[in-house]
Amino acid sequence: MTYRIAPSILSADFSRLGQEVRDVIAAGSDWIHFDVMDNHYVPNLTFGPMVCAALKPHARTPSGEAVPIDVHLMVQPVDALAAAFADAGADLISFHPDASAHVHRSIQAIRAKGCKAGLVFNPAQPLDVLDWVIEDIDLILIMSVNPGFGGQGFIDSALRKVEAARRRIQASGKDIRLEVDGGIKVDNIRRVADAGADTFVAGSAIFGRPDYRAVIDAMRAALAPAAG
Repeated sequence: MTYRIAPSILSADFSRLGQEVRDVIAAGSDWIHFDVMDNHYVPNLTFGPMVCAALKPHARTPSGEAVPIDVHLMVQPVDALAAAFADAGADLISFHPDASAHVHRSIQAIRAKGCKAGLVFNPAQPLDVLDWVIEDIDLILIMSVNPGFGGQGFIDSALRKVEAARRRIQASGKDIRLEVDGGIKVDNIRRVADAGADTFVAGSAIFGRPDYRAVIDAMRAALAPAAG
């Protein structure tokens, strides 16, 4: 399995975001994760499409290869902002099904913009909507904290949901990324991978440390025993 580590810029130094993105990519990040909050669907306000557009040129490896921008929309309504982030350079856009009046239409709108589409599930939210749309998505994001703020502790029941999501992916026969966001650290990333996740969002665990590469290398070392 190919694992992806996606640092969340929610925990970065906002006064120097471009440099932070370059630094964390140089340290070995696979994706850059945007936690977009609207102070309506969730109790916090973060950043909009202009920030994505401004950071897009910085989302490159030192050799010049583009690094995917992974946008997690915690907003309601979904469609207009999803389109704006697509235009701003997002590569993957995920949203919460309960924030959309028409989930399938929102997925179609994201994909029509040339982006990969994902669905996000809060800790107490069932996966039932996947019965109807799993053929149309590219990513499932399981929240292992309640959305709204960085630095929260991992909710262990999320592991059961990751396992259930992995079973659905396997039954679909599709190549769908299974991402987990919330409380991911070096000491629990192995358990999350064992439950079936292949992509890991980490905010304060990376940006809250002085040596980004040391943390990312330690995460990869923890994942290595099951790497195929």
